[in-house]
Amino acid sequence: MRTVLAVYIHSFFCESAVNRDIMTSERFRLQTQMASVWQNMSSMHQWILENGDKRTDPWLLVYSPVPVLVIFLCYLGLIWVGPRVMKHREPVDLKLVLIVYNFSMVCLSAYMFHEFLVTSWQANYSYLCQPVDYSTSPLAMRMASVCWWFFFSKVIELSDTIFFILRKKNNQLTFLHVYHHGTMIFNWWSGVKYVAGGQSFFIGLLNTFVHIVMYSYYGLAAIGPHMQKYLWWKRYLTSLQLLQFVLLTTHTGYNLFTECDFPDSMNMVVFAYCLSLIGLFSNFYYQSYLKRKSKKK
Repeated sequence: MRTVLAVYIHSFFCESAVNRDIMTSERFRLQTQMASVWQNMSSMHQWILENGDKRTDPWLLVYSPVPVLVIFLCYLGLIWVGPRVMKHREPVDLKLVLIVYNFSMVCLSAYMFHEFLVTSWQANYSYLCQPVDYSTSPLAMRMASVCWWFFFSKVIELSDTIFFILRKKNNQLTFLHVYHHGTMIFNWWSGVKYVAGGQSFFIGLLNTFVHIVMYSYYGLAAIGPHMQKYLWWKRYLTSLQLLQFVLLTTHTGYNLFTECDFPDSMNMVVFAYCLSLIGLFSNFYYQSYLKRKSKKK
């Protein structure tokens, strides 16, 4: 009996020791993997910091992706928390704020459109293929500057979502809205960080023109219900946005298959992004106008 008990105890302690060794080995393997992931992330972050455009690196929000990531995470948090906070509250009256905001965005968009157009014209930009001028010449810096303003305008435009939440227009917080607003800050942060100029100007040129029209519409709508009779052209605004993405997709796609001294990686990102927006805006157009019209019949 004692022999059996001794064997059992010995076996128990041996198994415990083996289990401890396995757990220690597993813990060490996990720690090694985490250290490797952290090292890779640190190396990537360092590469991002060191390989940007030295002209734009000192500008607000450009040097590191961390501030933009924080803004994005706060934006997502606000979308989750905001409607819950407002659930048992009355909508906030933002009529004056919206009028000032929307027409301010019209002015900012008009300024950027002017800068994109005039600077590209004076610098003799090509609409087919335009490499980035990384020099510090006045025209190159002027183009880089308006690219930064375009990026910063995308940060400002996150206010659109805040106003929807405060007014309890939660039906406007669609995937299209959040996806478009949330991703544009990353797209144009990378644009200003690495390609502040070149054929990036074409995106800004088209988008600022569309936003002049779009924020004019929102500004007029904010004045009051009596303006609705003058806003019959809403569906054509969506058509204009779709046309914009089709032109950008065509322009970028052309440069993917021709010799152009502009990063193919950037062209591929823009191409894929525009395709996604064409799909989402086409669905919005169908649901808002075509499907609704067929139901009325």
